[in-house]
Amino acid sequence: MTGLTAAAGDASASLSFSAPASNGGAAITGYSASCTAGGSSRAATGASSPIAVTGLANRTTYTCTVAASNSAGTGATASVNVTPAAAVATGSFKGNIVLGSPTGTSVKANVFSPDQSGTVWISYGTAPGAYDRQTASATLAAGTPLEIPLTGLGANAQYYYRLLFQPAGEGQAGATEESSFHTARPAGSAFTFTIQGDSHPERANSQFNADLYVRTLLTAAADKPDFHIASGDDFSVDTLDPATINTTQVTGRYTLQRPYLGLIGKAAPVYLVNGNHEQAARYLLDGTPNNVAVWAQNARNSHYPQPAPDGFYTGNTEQVPYVGLLRNYYAWNWGDALFVVIDPYWSSPVAVDNVFGGSDKRALMWDVTHGDAQYQWLKTTLEQSKAKYKFVFAHHVMGTGRGGIELARLWEWGGENSKGVSEFAALRPTWSSPIHQLMAANKVSIFFQGHDHVWVHQQLDGVTYQTLSEPADPNYSLFNADAYTSGDKFPNTGYTRVRVSPTGVTVDYVRTYLPKDEGPGKSSGSVAFSYTIQ
Repeated sequence: MTGLTAAAGDASASLSFSAPASNGGAAITGYSASCTAGGSSRAATGASSPIAVTGLANRTTYTCTVAASNSAGTGATASVNVTPAAAVATGSFKGNIVLGSPTGTSVKANVFSPDQSGTVWISYGTAPGAYDRQTASATLAAGTPLEIPLTGLGANAQYYYRLLFQPAGEGQAGATEESSFHTARPAGSAFTFTIQGDSHPERANSQFNADLYVRTLLTAAADKPDFHIASGDDFSVDTLDPATINTTQVTGRYTLQRPYLGLIGKAAPVYLVNGNHEQAARYLLDGTPNNVAVWAQNARNSHYPQPAPDGFYTGNTEQVPYVGLLRNYYAWNWGDALFVVIDPYWSSPVAVDNVFGGSDKRALMWDVTHGDAQYQWLKTTLEQSKAKYKFVFAHHVMGTGRGGIELARLWEWGGENSKGVSEFAALRPTWSSPIHQLMAANKVSIFFQGHDHVWVHQQLDGVTYQTLSEPADPNYSLFNADAYTSGDKFPNTGYTRVRVSPTGVTVDYVRTYLPKDEGPGKSSGSVAFSYTIQ
């Protein structure tokens, strides 16, 4: 027997297979099938594939076998698992799903609905429409995110799934449309990932258009990326009143993004980079659970499954009171690439950029720091990696300022003060080299940053500095272009697509436009600029 698969039905399973390559000299007279769960078993026979086994219990996982028989006897059996389920209606769930923290054997699905409560579970498998596994059912409360882990997955595999939702007080369950995701790729694999710059949905009257954001995310989703990275300033709290701000308002910045990031996040796990406007920053801690930094980080970690050190990921091991693991800097391997996310905001004892409430910024840029623990982790991560390509992500060089390589010589990033005098040895005595030199020495392929709301491609000492566009600016502005004295510069709006293969990396700036703004040379989904790295 070869190629045995099972399709779940209502209290039934349809078993499909290929006949044995050799019948042993006598014609096959029939096939016998059996499905067993615990002490219960049901059987069926047939002359050919498929064979339907009926009388099964829905939402119970069965092990099913099929064997061929002829005049000489019965051959060896093949087996497969299947979980029957009642036929379900579609479209009853109005919330969204954002995947996160994928590994070679697992992924986390974060389920959220602002106004629906009920029971949910996920059915999944490795073939479209054939779900041979399901999670345990869990209770979903309106307005509260629910994280459902999918574990025991196969490495380097495409999985297909749908969420089943049974509204509270109703007997009929409903299913979402099918989505899919991919577990971690081994070295030698080709894959795609996508990145967005600052989305700023709170700036609806200037730099954000909801329809344009939807178009950008759906265009990126059509690339079928293995994952999607948001580079910060996606959950800005700065426009909230410091005198009346509370945890509900801060959480609202994170739920605001769910319908949008769910468009791509239901199939491409989402990684978050901390931005300055998030105000998830150490300087705001006051020893109590009632401050903006705690509210922001807890909303972030509860609504978006971000990586913690677990064997697949390395990262920040610090436990922060009232938060726990920050999940703000982390690294992982995927295919031939190392991915590293860093963050100065949770390390610096002073405000890195804008101060919540509008008071003055820090006096000295040397006070801004990624911290000893993060630096030593970054150094070890880069030096020990044997990955062919290395990508580093941050909201910005030093977390503040304007420009790319124009800032790379300064402070702990480059070692010099604003007058060009090297102060690194005196002010970072336990560090072996500034961050840029560390990246150059360890052959970092690309450093990705947001913050400046413009798309710019630059290079310095073998390191590509890639600044990212906004994804939803309806004015298609060329913000902060004068801060960049060199490089290939392009205005908003769009996203960045990166295709990684054993033979090279291709980076595309994909422009997106509202339909009313398209025209000659302005086609949504077109590539404005592309480059490769070998």
